[in-house]
Amino acid sequence: MTAAEAARERRLLILYGSQTGTAQDTAERIGREAKRRHFQCRVEALDSYDVANLINELLVVFVCATTGQGDPPDNMKMFWRFLFRKNLPPSSLCQMDYAVLGLGDSSYPKFNFVAKKLHKRVLQLGGNPLLPVALGDDQHDLGPDAVIDPWLLALWDKILALYPLPPGLDIISPDVRLPPKYTLHYLSEDSMHPDGDLLQPTAARAVPSELHPFAARMVSNQRVTAESHFQDVRLIEFDTVGSGITFSAGDVVMIQPQNCPEDVQQFCQLLRLDPDRSFLLKPTEPGTALPALLPQPCTIRHLVTHYLDISCVPRRSFFELLSYFSTNELEREKLQEFSSAQGQEELYSYCNRPRRTTLEALWDFPHTTSSIPPEYLLDLIPRIRPRAFSIASSLLAHPDRIQILVAVVQYKTRLSKPRRGLCSTWLASLNPEQGDVRVPLWVKKGGMKFPADPDTPVIMIGPGTGVAPFRAAIQERVAQGWKGNCLFFGCRQKSKDFYCQAEWEELVTKGFLTLFTAFSRDQEEKVYVQHRIQENRRLVWELLTSRSAHIYLAGNAKQMPAAVAEALQSVLQLEGGLSPSEAEKYLTVLEQTQRFQSETWS
Repeated sequence: MTAAEAARERRLLILYGSQTGTAQDTAERIGREAKRRHFQCRVEALDSYDVANLINELLVVFVCATTGQGDPPDNMKMFWRFLFRKNLPPSSLCQMDYAVLGLGDSSYPKFNFVAKKLHKRVLQLGGNPLLPVALGDDQHDLGPDAVIDPWLLALWDKILALYPLPPGLDIISPDVRLPPKYTLHYLSEDSMHPDGDLLQPTAARAVPSELHPFAARMVSNQRVTAESHFQDVRLIEFDTVGSGITFSAGDVVMIQPQNCPEDVQQFCQLLRLDPDRSFLLKPTEPGTALPALLPQPCTIRHLVTHYLDISCVPRRSFFELLSYFSTNELEREKLQEFSSAQGQEELYSYCNRPRRTTLEALWDFPHTTSSIPPEYLLDLIPRIRPRAFSIASSLLAHPDRIQILVAVVQYKTRLSKPRRGLCSTWLASLNPEQGDVRVPLWVKKGGMKFPADPDTPVIMIGPGTGVAPFRAAIQERVAQGWKGNCLFFGCRQKSKDFYCQAEWEELVTKGFLTLFTAFSRDQEEKVYVQHRIQENRRLVWELLTSRSAHIYLAGNAKQMPAAVAEALQSVLQLEGGLSPSEAEKYLTVLEQTQRFQSETWS
């Protein structure tokens, strides 16, 4: 075999399904380790990969997260549908050696469901597993790395036994810096042009999507909590006329946020970058796609404002790459400690526990930061991810409009400066009364589906901003004259955070809504939605058994979902005479038949 043939055989494909970026970060880490072992390596999102080629692949590592209720991430949904087609022959993947690495959270019932199912399915199709599926867990003290680190060591042992290093080549030492993914070519001053904003209203084209968001005009931005209330919650309305956007109750709007000008300015000063310089990106290796969301040419200001997530909590890979640029011994030692397996506890208390941002971490390593070569920025800092919001309005009540209910995220940690949510803070700062304000957005199908039969009642349990999808559903049903709408709403105080109070009370008066409220702080004893469910157990039992009602639950995922499930089980036991195990089974059947649906977030 010639050297060229040997090199051709040492091809590794790494495919990831990632929702928040952790699986992508891990896939890229495996890609770097593969390059150090002289593999020809491609790292791709599962839905960007042409799945028809899978039958020709000899060596594949899958890295996939599990979202919400055991669902695959958005960027692997098409792949998932293809892989589970009934007509795929059982020997389709018999030439493939593969390994699956899962990223999940054991506080959710369907822990790493997607990774387990993927591993099993590739095995069914004839694949040869190199290792058992790895189940990374966010709940572990050291995060998923506690599982990933030893698993990867075992994986490389297996892979190098099958594909030894070519003669005369050694593993590239960890002391050697790998080349950047892209090179950055500054344009001369005279070819520069002012920063063309991504948010120009888009020309008429296909339905808006992540790659082609619609620049929606913000119509109003109204605070719906009392000024004296600790939590700032906004009802925000967008005009989508001409976008081709349609949606139903339960759907979600995705919003692409941006960094605030002060942070952008600080970042550019720290790295000694001229925000007005224009550049072109060129891939270092042929076949690497350019970042889809960056215009070419692009200014540094545009890159930092719209693309680099300088406010996210940096991952271990950030410190690893940063250590290569360090000219200062003290800083380099600390960065190397943070990127080692032994330093993970220390990194957790420096970064994750206080929610320190990438920008703040850069402040702490000033010598290193001022030495970062600009072409490594896209390897160092992940892109800003879009944020999902339940749509809180119906097109039947508000044509060409989308409304959302946004809690502005702000909290304290041991750091002196309060932590702020990137998207909610940016949205809250926009004032449509001061000119034309545009926000890039698109719509995607949500997890909740409401009944099409007007005679099917709906029981909706939505404490806090969890009420948003139910406002959309109630508006949609009322616009069609449908009754049988029952809402359990909870908040702290009637006078402070009872969102949409006037709207609910008008619908109650007109006979379209049965409303139960729990104001937890308005009396000595705290009262929550689960207490109101138990107090009204006869009605809930009636609706469920005599009228085949559907139940919906939305809101914060801390203790609330479990408390509500417990309340529903006690209704079934007290009103229906069911035993505890029968009540649990009854609820499971409701879930399986889509009569009990929930959408919770952390």
